[in-house]
Amino acid sequence: MGCWVPECPALNMCRGLATLPITCLERAKDLKTRLGILLHKPELGHRIGTSSKLQLGSRQRDSSREVLEWRESFDQLLKSKNGVTAFHTFLKTEFSEENLDFWLACEDFKKTRSKTKLASKANRIFEEFVQSEAPREVNIDHETREITRKNLSGATSACFNEAQAKTRTLMEKDSYPRFLKSASYQDMTKQATSRGISKRSHT
Repeated sequence: MGCWVPECPALNMCRGLATLPITCLERAKDLKTRLGILLHKPELGHRIGTSSKLQLGSRQRDSSREVLEWRESFDQLLKSKNGVTAFHTFLKTEFSEENLDFWLACEDFKKTRSKTKLASKANRIFEEFVQSEAPREVNIDHETREITRKNLSGATSACFNEAQAKTRTLMEKDSYPRFLKSASYQDMTKQATSRGISKRSHT
C-alpha cells in the first residue's frame, strides 16, 4: 500500500515553468530585473514628486499674484478670467450683475463677423439689457439709450460702444471699490499674501 503525499504547489509551478520555451523564461527574468532596478531607485520617485510640487507651487504663486493685481486697476480685474468670476459673484450679492453681463455681451458682440448675426445679436442684447423695462435693464441715461436704439438700424460692431462705456464707468466708480473692500476679496488677499510670505520664508 503506497503512502499518499499531497502535491506540492511549488513543484507544480516548477513543472509548468519547465514546459515553457527558454526565451519566455529569459524575458521574464529580464523584466523582473528591470522592475527591481526601478523600484530601488529612490531618486526617480523624488524627481517626479519634486517636479509636481514645483508645478503646483508655480500655479499658486501665479494665482496669488493675480489676486493682488486686481486691486491695481479695474482693467487688471477685467483682464483676468478669475477676476471677472469673483467680481460677478460679488455683483450678485448686490443684485447688479446685469452690468457686468451686459459689458461681457458687448465684448463678445464685437467679435462677431457675420452681418446677419451682428443684427440679430444687437437686437437680442438691446431687448435684454438696454431698452426701457428690459428684463435685465442696465443703469444708463435716456440719451444713451436712444443713441443705442438708433444704432440698431445699421448695426455695426460699435453700436453699443457708448452704452458699454457708461456701464463700465459705473462699475469702476461704484461697484469695483466696494468689491475691493468686500469680505470675500479681503479673504482672498490675506490668503494670497500669506502664501507669498510662506514661500519667501522657505527660500
